[in-house]
Amino acid sequence: MIKFIIIAILISLISCKPKWTQLQNYTFEQYVRDFQKEYKADSEEYITRKKIFEQNLADIVAFNKEDHSYKKGVKNNTDESYFEKKEQFSIFKSSLDFQVMDPSTENSNYIYKAKGLTNLPDSVDWRDKGVVSPVKDQGDCLSCWAFTAASVLESHAAIAAGSGNLKTLSTQQLVSCVPNPKQCGGQGGCFGAVADLAFEYISKYGITSEFKYGYKSYFNDTYECKFDPLKQSPEVFNQGFAKITPNDQQALLEAVATIGPIAISIDSTGWDSYEEGVFDGCDYSENINIDHAVVLVGYGTDPKYGDYWLVRNSYGTEFGEDGYIRIKRESEPQCGIDSTPTNGFACGGDETPIKVCGMCGILSDSSYPLKVRVIV
Repeated sequence: MIKFIIIAILISLISCKPKWTQLQNYTFEQYVRDFQKEYKADSEEYITRKKIFEQNLADIVAFNKEDHSYKKGVKNNTDESYFEKKEQFSIFKSSLDFQVMDPSTENSNYIYKAKGLTNLPDSVDWRDKGVVSPVKDQGDCLSCWAFTAASVLESHAAIAAGSGNLKTLSTQQLVSCVPNPKQCGGQGGCFGAVADLAFEYISKYGITSEFKYGYKSYFNDTYECKFDPLKQSPEVFNQGFAKITPNDQQALLEAVATIGPIAISIDSTGWDSYEEGVFDGCDYSENINIDHAVVLVGYGTDPKYGDYWLVRNSYGTEFGEDGYIRIKRESEPQCGIDSTPTNGFACGGDETPIKVCGMCGILSDSSYPLKVRVIV
């Protein structure tokens, strides 16, 4: 038994990736081993990646020595240039153009407006209620919109049916089957779409489980839709979705506190190196490029760095704080301009700049499914 314990410890030490506190003398050679990179020694690629890595590492170490509310770390893409990382992390989510209807009608969509609630809890974390599934990894596919929609629907289905009924729903069904004729947030599938389109699709066809239709688009292949409702029976339906009043912090706070996890849009600039803490790295004086879909699962207050939003990402558990990021929640939200909405916040080439508020534009575009019902 002791022999096996020693072996397990040695394996864990060999495969352990460094924390931000261990980067002062960290080398590219260690990085290649820790992250299992397959570069041929002394090749042109090796030399190029080493140069990029060392510059990025120097920037990370220098940043962590300063007084910031969050820390940066070494990630799988620390040997990539800024433009390579921006392309990887620019994953689309945008507003769907729809007609606001009477919320009492079937398949209706409506705007959630702040009710002025004054008795909201000081902190909310829907994970504590057993209605949030484990963090997933979208891989190279630009499918954050599908992961966001599936995760939010999983939570709302569990809330509707009871926390003991938490399901893992099929992201692949959404990636392969949701149409995107207006090219909202991209061209569809692994080339971008929007969570709202997924909610509309599920209202008509339902969504099956991950077990019945597993995710295989990790390496950026959308694949043809293979959903067969007779063989892969739908397990969850909803009836339309609600939009939350754009740029209204009180409305978003009330919604996540009283309704459940919320699909949100955000500027993910700077997230690639985030490791822990309360992120405040978006600059309002620059373009706020809304380019990513994530799930708001709560909010709270850090004793040192103040109020934050609790956000679930879809980059796996190695990202940030076990797959989550805490984003600064301002007492008086600042606003900026997204002057490049076609990068992910518009349909069909709409280039009209839009006002976005909150750190990284977190208040700009939010939604959740209506009348969720569990079939199985």
